[in-house]
Formats: sequence, structure tokens, C-alpha cells
Amino acid sequence: MSLRAFHILFIALSVLMAAACSAWAFLNQAGVIFGGCSALVSVGLVVYGVRFLSKTRNIIV
Repeated sequence: MSLRAFHILFIALSVLMAAACSAWAFLNQAGVIFGGCSALVSVGLVVYGVRFLSKTRNIIV
């Protein structure tokens, strides 16, 4: 597994974890601030992942 593939996998897992934390916080009334921050982190990671993919598309490994 290349470093690029591992990075993409790690970003995807991080997005899923942040989205799950956000959903848990909103469904269990654990905290609006925690849920909101987790949702923002999830969106930020998706944006980062898309930019990373577009930037490293031409890299031959």
C-alpha cells in the first residue's frame, strides 16, 4: 500500500469517525457544541480529501 493510498484511507476513516461523533452527539443530546464541531471537522476533512486527491492525481508511484 502506497503512502498516498494510506493517506486517502486515513482521511476516509477520519471523516466517518467525525460524522459518527456528530450524529451521536445530536441524537443523545450530548452537546450541541460538540456535535457542531464534529460536523465542521467532518466537512473540513472532506474538503481536504478532495483537494488532496486533485493535487496528487498526477503523481506516479
